[in-house]
Amino acid sequence: MTASTTEWPAVRPEVVAEVVAGLSARLQKRLDGAAAKLAGRPVERTGDDWRIAVDEETELVLHAPGGVVGEPAGVRCGCLLAPACVHRAAAVTVCRLADADAESHAEADGEADADADADEADGRAVPPTAVPPTAVPPTAEPAEWPRPVDSPTPADSLTPAERAAAHHLHHAAAAVLAAGVGGTGAVLQAELLRAAHRARLAGLHRPAAAAVAVVTRVRAARSGEPDHRLADLVAGLRELLDLTTALTAAVTAVTTVTTATASPAVPPALPPGRLAELRGSARQAYHEAGGLRLYGLFTEPVLTATHAGVLTWAMDAGGRLSTVAEVMPHADATAAAPQAVGAANRVVRLGDAMLGHAEFGRAGLAVQGATRSANGRLGAGAAVRAVRAAGAAWTAEPLAALWAEPPAAQVERALSAAVVPYESRPAGSDLLFLDVTLLGAAPYGPTGVPQLLADCGGGLVVALRAAHDHPGLAFRGNLALLATAPGLRLRVIGRLERAARPELHLLAVGTPPGAPQPGDPRPGDPQRDDRAPDEPALALNAARSGRVNLGLERLQTADLVLPAPRTDAVTPSAAADPPGTPGMSEAPEAPVHLLTRRVEQAVTGGRQALALGGGTPDGDATRLRSAGLATGATLLDALRASAADQPRDVFGRVVADDHEAFTAAWLAAACYGEELATALCAAAWSGGEGS
Repeated sequence: MTASTTEWPAVRPEVVAEVVAGLSARLQKRLDGAAAKLAGRPVERTGDDWRIAVDEETELVLHAPGGVVGEPAGVRCGCLLAPACVHRAAAVTVCRLADADAESHAEADGEADADADADEADGRAVPPTAVPPTAVPPTAEPAEWPRPVDSPTPADSLTPAERAAAHHLHHAAAAVLAAGVGGTGAVLQAELLRAAHRARLAGLHRPAAAAVAVVTRVRAARSGEPDHRLADLVAGLRELLDLTTALTAAVTAVTTVTTATASPAVPPALPPGRLAELRGSARQAYHEAGGLRLYGLFTEPVLTATHAGVLTWAMDAGGRLSTVAEVMPHADATAAAPQAVGAANRVVRLGDAMLGHAEFGRAGLAVQGATRSANGRLGAGAAVRAVRAAGAAWTAEPLAALWAEPPAAQVERALSAAVVPYESRPAGSDLLFLDVTLLGAAPYGPTGVPQLLADCGGGLVVALRAAHDHPGLAFRGNLALLATAPGLRLRVIGRLERAARPELHLLAVGTPPGAPQPGDPRPGDPQRDDRAPDEPALALNAARSGRVNLGLERLQTADLVLPAPRTDAVTPSAAADPPGTPGMSEAPEAPVHLLTRRVEQAVTGGRQALALGGGTPDGDATRLRSAGLATGATLLDALRASAADQPRDVFGRVVADDHEAFTAAWLAAACYGEELATALCAAAWSGGEGS
């Protein structure tokens, strides 16, 4: 059956690299224009084949079993120049990139856990999905290092293949940075994907995944997708260059020593843990966890450009957090939010447990033969057995222990975990558990935009923000309703927003200690005399167990018991700015943006954007120095100088270089801005001056 569609299939990154590499230099110049034209052509799907009419005589066919083009032969064109035609390359450029590794595919459809457990039982590692070596163009390999008897093992140092792949990936990423989003067309994207595939084949899985993520974000920026965020692209490019710089630094040092001494040398061995962290892994490893008594905590929606679903959080009796996911790819962006909301009612894939994710977020499970990854993901292998058990209230143990940690200590934990690779990061390390009193909506921050503010005690005021802005999710509506109840005490769970002022992305709310629990008479009822009748309260029915998942469930006006209006009540704006509150101080903030905006300008406009203004008077460095940020000023000067310092020939024309000096200056400025933002965030939550 043939059906018209607006969605293109996904394509493996290495397929894009190989197809684009087959073009001549003349056709590569026409690739971006051809891709733009092809994107507007109608698409028809017949089974696993997507058909696009290029013109009246030429048809393009994409064979994508499971919605993914897995090999170059799956892209067929009927023109005379095929297979080295621009139509095939334009098609793979238009298609979105598929997940890089087999693990990503398995996790997306919820079956990764069973596969991981089976692999673990067999005692073998699962290699990444690979294509024939011919997909990677031959390049000169460095001579292998002589290995004496006492030389380090390959696990302690980079192999020749890893060193060559790291250098290739670093140069490709530097070229993307120098070109900027506007100059990173299909050819540069394909070169970075080719380098990523080579790195994956060499075992550098983390840098390879980072490179694919950068290409995905560059495509989103160039096409103007609504979910594109420049900060995410900057962070992705910074991570990629940081990884490749760390991998190539030791090789550069050894090359220098070898050249100077003209004698064989052994590559210096990085600390084993550090090298393993830089390499990453093809897929998550699951370890035996034995019997677990799990208590559901909350459920949050997951919504990205390609996937939608839910993630349910639970805590075991030992105090460790774990997660169970139900995330699936979506073919239509308009149906993504309903898919995420609907996933909350799907059965948890854990043993024989017959309860949905929303139920599990309030109930409990007794699990036997459990397996769990380093980042808390629970396995769902055939040996796992699970039965429903009683849950626990947020005000009862063991869940209540999450709120016992001081806010400043929680923020320190979240900021420290942010530098750990995701696959090794403890589950819930970025979550904050706070008891707050709502202050209402009031202007907040330097822009003065009204936000829902809350008092965390000790004079700390926090801005509560929606965890996701999609109108199909309930976050924004729920926050708008909560803003009408200043004085309401809540126990909340949120994700830290790293900013110079305390901000929290709110995920779930519940009744605090001392508040009426489910089944108790409502506040203001004559049967109750332990609460002031004019105090707002959250009045939830017993089925909600005293908590609300803000992204999946909509609060109603009846869920809030509001006091009668009082003429002598303090206005929200006045309550939101009590004297001496550090979070609302009117003192000028550190001008970090003067550096970060140049870092972002380089990503959007490339090296040339900074070079054009490199010789003009600029007071940014002066302002940074006057604010006590002398290092930031020095890095800004170095960034602009390196952008303008380009080699030229005898006629004054710019000569292409490897952009190494510019890349190093940009990476130093980006990393400094990252560390400075982290320090300012920690200072804001600890009641510091924020500078």
